[in-house]
Amino acid sequence: MSKVIACIDTFNHMAETVCDYAAWASQKMKAPLTLLHALEKPNTLPATNLSGSIGLGTREHLLEELAELDQQRSRLLREQGRLMLEEAQQRVLQQGISESETLQRHGTLQESLTTLEAEIGLLVMGREGCHEQPGQQHVGTHLESVIRTLHHPILVTVGDFVPPKRFMVAYDASQTSRSILERIAASPLLRGIPCTLLLIGANTEIEQSLLDEAAAQLAAQGFEVNCEIRAGEVAPCIQQAISDLSVDLLVMGAYGHSRIRQFLVGSTTTKLLQKSQIPLLILR
Repeated sequence: MSKVIACIDTFNHMAETVCDYAAWASQKMKAPLTLLHALEKPNTLPATNLSGSIGLGTREHLLEELAELDQQRSRLLREQGRLMLEEAQQRVLQQGISESETLQRHGTLQESLTTLEAEIGLLVMGREGCHEQPGQQHVGTHLESVIRTLHHPILVTVGDFVPPKRFMVAYDASQTSRSILERIAASPLLRGIPCTLLLIGANTEIEQSLLDEAAAQLAAQGFEVNCEIRAGEVAPCIQQAISDLSVDLLVMGAYGHSRIRQFLVGSTTTKLLQKSQIPLLILR
């Protein structure tokens, strides 16, 4: 059964937000929740030149001490991760998740997610990594690479948890966008939440027809839909529409075949994530 997997790399306010959105998604999808901590190999102590006047017995003793320090550090990191997962489990319990799984894996986050790929229904990650402070709008070290490599929906959390009351789809009428609508319609995650379809381009009969067709696709599944056409640069149009319409969640494809694709591919992906003040649901 597909799971909601929440990535926890430290336990602070950002991790609390990840837990809250993961608990919300788990309840909406009626899917099991797994709290994941990837225990990456720590940086070993710097290599030390023990040659020269130090005797052989002393060198061996120092090397043994260095190895023991590395082992102690690894044990401490494992214990720290275990405690973080316990705190995360208590957090989701407060949000109504009576049963959740905690999982600590050795290796990079990408390696851990690859081994779990068959189980992932939705991945929840914070925008900032463990070394950033809230409000700095930095993108975590692993986030962009995970978006590029993982073929599953990724919910990127930002700021405080706010149950979405309206979501917006950046729609460009490409095959990717049509596929996104199909996935939205088939999933219980956003069901019951009003939707805005935003198309960036000229307000012509053709563009309006494309939007009407897309809206009918969601409306047939019970979604309340309204359409917006705005002309201009992609990023400012998206941000302004979010503000004007009080949107709580932005849904986008990681890659497309239009101006939105040009906006997303490359370093501009990071720019979008940096600027967004609301969570993003990234679909491949």
